Amino acid sequence: MENKVFPTVRELVDQVEATQQENIEAAAQAMAECVMNGGIIQAWGGGHSLAGAMEIAHRAGGFIPTKRINEPSGGAYETVEGAGTVFMKKVDIRPGDVVFLVSNSGRNPLCIDIALAAKKKGAKLIAITALEASKHLTPKHSCGKNLYEVCDIVLDNCTPEGDCCIDLEGFDGKVCGMSMFTTSVLVQAATYRAAQILVEKGIVPPMYKSQNIDGGPEFNEALEAKYVDRLNRI
Repeated sequence: MENKVFPTVRELVDQVEATQQENIEAAAQAMAECVMNGGIIQAWGGGHSLAGAMEIAHRAGGFIPTKRINEPSGGAYETVEGAGTVFMKKVDIRPGDVVFLVSNSGRNPLCIDIALAAKKKGAKLIAITALEASKHLTPKHSCGKNLYEVCDIVLDNCTPEGDCCIDLEGFDGKVCGMSMFTTSVLVQAATYRAAQILVEKGIVPPMYKSQNIDGGPEFNEALEAKYVDRLNRI
């Protein structure tokens, strides 16, 4: 009996590759410019999309000038408008930074609060969201917009409304959320291309080595020292 996860993942990744090249290039250009100009690539994820933010920030093979925006309630106030606005007053975001916002639905007030505050501070915003699904969801923020409508660049993870993708005989509903597969592919594709852009410009990209290889921690710490004043801020 075929396990439907494997062909489903392949189909979704193929869809991302076929439809998102232009958006990946735009994201990569923004990331490369951010690094060249001394900025920080920051990331926030709502709910399970926190895993997407973790793919961007402080990740082996990823950029060193990155950090995750750690909202202290862990998303407990995701549906409460204004909570994110208050939180963002303490978050160090500056003009020239890039902020990834990962939310499948892109409709909850917290992600919109964070996006609007980051934009007001001068950052370039990149959304990772289920674009077609989000277009059919009523916004919950008073601005009347979902995440894809307030960000500068949108990466579509190509998953359906509700994320679950696979029919299961004998069960009334779909199973297996797939957004993290395609979100990871989008992040890594943009990271690869951004690093490639830097190399093409004669710049050595500041990338993390694994902490678990010989010399890895020392290599990382030496490069982190350049950004320590920002990486250790909220």
